[in-house]
Amino acid sequence: MSSSTPPHIDQPVEPATTGTEQHGARAHSDGGWDKKVPVQTRSERPQSGDLDAFPAVTGREVNWKFAPLPKLQPLLDGGLDGSAYPYLARQSDGIDVDWGRSDDPRVGSAGLPEDRAAAAAWTARDAVLAITVSATEQQEFLTLTRADFGSQPRAAHTVITAEQDAQGIVVIDNRGTALLSENVEIVVRDNARLTVVSVQDWDDDAVHVSTHFNEVGRDAYLKHVVVSLGGDVVRVNPSTHLGAQGADTDMYGVYFADAGQYIEQQVYVHHDAPHTRGRVNYKGALQGEGAHTVWIGDVLIGRTADGTDSYEQNRNLVLTDGTRADSIPNLEIETGDIEGAGHASATGRFDDEQLFYLQARGIPEEEARRLVVLGFLVEVIQKIGAPELEERLIAAVEQELADGRTSVAAAEPQASA
Repeated sequence: MSSSTPPHIDQPVEPATTGTEQHGARAHSDGGWDKKVPVQTRSERPQSGDLDAFPAVTGREVNWKFAPLPKLQPLLDGGLDGSAYPYLARQSDGIDVDWGRSDDPRVGSAGLPEDRAAAAAWTARDAVLAITVSATEQQEFLTLTRADFGSQPRAAHTVITAEQDAQGIVVIDNRGTALLSENVEIVVRDNARLTVVSVQDWDDDAVHVSTHFNEVGRDAYLKHVVVSLGGDVVRVNPSTHLGAQGADTDMYGVYFADAGQYIEQQVYVHHDAPHTRGRVNYKGALQGEGAHTVWIGDVLIGRTADGTDSYEQNRNLVLTDGTRADSIPNLEIETGDIEGAGHASATGRFDDEQLFYLQARGIPEEEARRLVVLGFLVEVIQKIGAPELEERLIAAVEQELADGRTSVAAAEPQASA
């Protein structure tokens, strides 16, 4: 196994241990536990492509405790439709897109499922969409638009490969309605530079669960961007393995949750080789009764990751009452020889000083609020590096704000004549 390949465990969860080993926290001295001790860290989760390796989800698990399980249940039971689906591709000559068989040898090259939803989609795949970025003298691009999944439970599997020395931008643009669980594998080979953008601009009734497995090679770079605006329930969990010396990643996210909408991101960066670099920056805004966002950020700096430089942060801007933003950063360090590591999380309302500054210069309060929110989110949107897409997303954020103002105005009691 090469140094750039993540360690995988493709087997069922081990049976419960019934010994009395206290210091290892396997059992209490008064007697054995009926179940295995719950996994406490991201790096200890079992990995398998077999659905039966994962027990039924109860909602008590650390990685499921926030999720609205009744809405996700059809994607957890198995029996999904994993056949090929229609898509629209706009690409340059250096990128190939084609359907592969379910046993395509590229499957599993970036990772294996760590939860039941991903395993259900993995098991159900009947076709694999393979995207290959070839090494050329220019930056290649692809926009893949998907809008025809329908309302039945579906599975999808995509493998994106940037060949050695290649450079490109791949945008996956999700629209329409869907009840979808998918796995996306991203492999960035040595010296390649790749940007992958996943846009969730679904209809209001869509339910989408997605796991991204990212493998970054020697002196290679991956920019990974998750944009979640539309949908009823959206859960995108990207995991990046920096398994070769000099591997580098920037992981960005921007999201906007409206009334009743649930958006979740569980981000994982595993530094597993010397002199790797990782940056995670996710920003979100919430407005409307019942808007709920969840961000869980995990970083593991392994024993072999000397010289690591890593930082993760999450910022949430609350626009109205009745919202909830959960933000949980975690950091594990197994070596003392690092350049630096840190994490930060903050959730708050508008900065009154910013609003006062703008209003003092003649800008109405409503316009001032719009400018503050755009300035907050646009910082991440402008990292994408695709001007046309950036303009569209900025317009979408402005529409979200306008829709929110309309909803609030409609909910306010009207004065009697």
